[in-house]
Amino acid sequence: MNSLMAFLDALPNLLLVILGFGAVVFIHELGHFVAARWAGIRVLAFAIGFGPAIASFRRGWGVRFGSSENDYEQAKLDSVLAAGEKRENARVRLARSSPTEYRLNLLPLGGYVKMLGQVDGDPSQVSDAGDSYQNCRPVKRMVVISAGVIANIISAALLFILIYTVGKPELPPVIGMVADGYPASVAQVRTEDGTAIEGGLQPGDRVLAIDGERPKKFDEIVLTVAMAKKGTPLTFTVERPGAGVLVAKVTPDVNRATGLLDIGIDKPSSGTLVRPKNAEQESHLREVFAKIGLEGLDPGMTLISLDGAAASSAQDLVRAVAAGSGHPLIATFRGENGTKDVTIRPRAVLQADWLPRGGTSVIPVTHLLGLAPVMKVGDAADAASKGLADGDIFALLGTSEFPSVSQGMVEIQSRKGSTIRVVVLRKSEDGSFREVDLGEVAVNGRGQIGFGSTDTASELAMLSMPPPTLRAARGGDNGEFAPAATTLVRVPGSTLVSIGGRPVGNFTEIREALKLATSQAHAAGSGRAYEAVQQGTVRVRVVMRRPVKGVPDSSSPEEEMTWSLTPDDVRALHRLGWEDPLVATGVFEPEEFVLKADGIVDAVWLGVQDTHRVMLNVYMTFVRLTEGTVKIEHLKGPVGIAHVGTMFASRGLMSLLFFLALISVNLAVVNFLPIPFVDGGQFLFLVYEQLRGRPPSIAFQNIATMAGLALIVSVFLVVTFNDIRALFGL
Repeated sequence: MNSLMAFLDALPNLLLVILGFGAVVFIHELGHFVAARWAGIRVLAFAIGFGPAIASFRRGWGVRFGSSENDYEQAKLDSVLAAGEKRENARVRLARSSPTEYRLNLLPLGGYVKMLGQVDGDPSQVSDAGDSYQNCRPVKRMVVISAGVIANIISAALLFILIYTVGKPELPPVIGMVADGYPASVAQVRTEDGTAIEGGLQPGDRVLAIDGERPKKFDEIVLTVAMAKKGTPLTFTVERPGAGVLVAKVTPDVNRATGLLDIGIDKPSSGTLVRPKNAEQESHLREVFAKIGLEGLDPGMTLISLDGAAASSAQDLVRAVAAGSGHPLIATFRGENGTKDVTIRPRAVLQADWLPRGGTSVIPVTHLLGLAPVMKVGDAADAASKGLADGDIFALLGTSEFPSVSQGMVEIQSRKGSTIRVVVLRKSEDGSFREVDLGEVAVNGRGQIGFGSTDTASELAMLSMPPPTLRAARGGDNGEFAPAATTLVRVPGSTLVSIGGRPVGNFTEIREALKLATSQAHAAGSGRAYEAVQQGTVRVRVVMRRPVKGVPDSSSPEEEMTWSLTPDDVRALHRLGWEDPLVATGVFEPEEFVLKADGIVDAVWLGVQDTHRVMLNVYMTFVRLTEGTVKIEHLKGPVGIAHVGTMFASRGLMSLLFFLALISVNLAVVNFLPIPFVDGGQFLFLVYEQLRGRPPSIAFQNIATMAGLALIVSVFLVVTFNDIRALFGL
């Protein structure tokens, strides 16, 4: 039902996108049509869409359902072969008629101009008529072939000029979140005089230039990074509050989740809490606020201070938390009903790496030297009917006992369209856990049960079984390694009781206890709770309690163990800081500004710049395809374009026009690639004819055209398959 409602909500925007795409195609074909008429070539049909005609118009025949082509051709025959009045009537009608039919076809996926003696798919269909395509000089035909592309580029430039004249909401070129261990977080940063600054790029940094090019908005930063050459550092010039202008060298790396080059930054967020669109959304937002510690705040309230110091954006909150030592912050929000204080409790940052799934496939995993919390139900949602409840901890999921979130995802996805055995631990009123066997639970075709997942990190020191190997995400050689916890945890569902004599009850306490023990060992080399061995390994005393019959039990016997950590483990541990628990939840609205030209001259300049930039990026996409940093699954076909278009349309008219300008430039560039069957390939044939004085042989044109058509159809099928799979989460 939710999927149906979402589709119905998006339907008006989808219709707008289809109409807009039709307009882009119309402009392209109009360019061909006008140029053909200028060149004196007879145009037989001007069509929008492919397939059979829904409706058509021809001067002398009027508007009708379907096509008038058969009747028109019959009249031509009658004017020659018929006798008497029928022949005369046919001649009179033809004299009043136009040879051109304007068609609206069934499939709105393109369009074409049909000229006498020119059929893209069949070069053998030539004509000796004086106004045919073949009897027009090659130079004029070059103008006709390239006119569609030129029309699209001009229309895109005009759209960009209109957009920048009116103004369009955009995300500023400011860094929001910075993912730990990614290239941005480990970038080499220096002041303008060359003084090194630790910490990499940081939230709130405003990007002034990338390799000398000034980005106008955040999306241009992401696109520049994605289109960069692999292994080549980019020079970021940024302005940091309180530090002035800085220069950073950042080398993009492949994001294993998306497959694109990435540096690990997210868009900037404002200090305003999300505003609901209706009463249902408001009720849901209040529930979310209560779960994340913002109970009592109203949607739309704005952050104004942190511990009494002025604050205005989510980046201020991120920086304040990162600069602290994990102590709670008092955040003050202002709304229509006055101000309200809430306590922000920082969350301990854990390590983020990848769990290999075979080949190049990976899944993200959050851990602490291999220690990982157990997967639990955050929001039962659609899975409530299957017996799951909020807070249930997975004791068994398929064949995995006490799985981590990553392990649980792998188990569920491996049973798409089937069932999976589920046993959970459910907390009783007295705080104890009881085991609940839900039996075989259905898994849908997308590899989902229907619940929102979270873990036990904030409430328990319960451990899942460490994976035998992990793959480094960033900041290293991206090779596989065995995490330290593989030598410690032997039974999944075990609970850590103490580390170095310090009691622990959740992952924050585990991390801080480990830091304390290893810091003392590193500083003094001796101590009651730890000892350093000759090879530099730090040995930490750990007390653990195993589950009893699958259920954690405080009365079960405790087991004391010695955990050996390498210097690399210790360094990785001490790099971990604190993060804000709110920004990643999406409760803050994006930080936006209106990108608007200062005048018509500036609007024209910005429009020309955007047109040029988009054209270069399309060409660079093909270059990066050959290099492997962009893959064919990143390309969009009609389904993907329509889906992206509906998201643009939902943001307003200017965003929709911006999307159509992008499509117009993309259509121009793709149409002018040197591939037979499209305009670029036809243009090459004309260049050959101009130079040699005769066209390529019909046999060669046929072979080249069929090869080009096969390539286009193959790419179309692949990208459409990928679009559908991505749309439905398959």
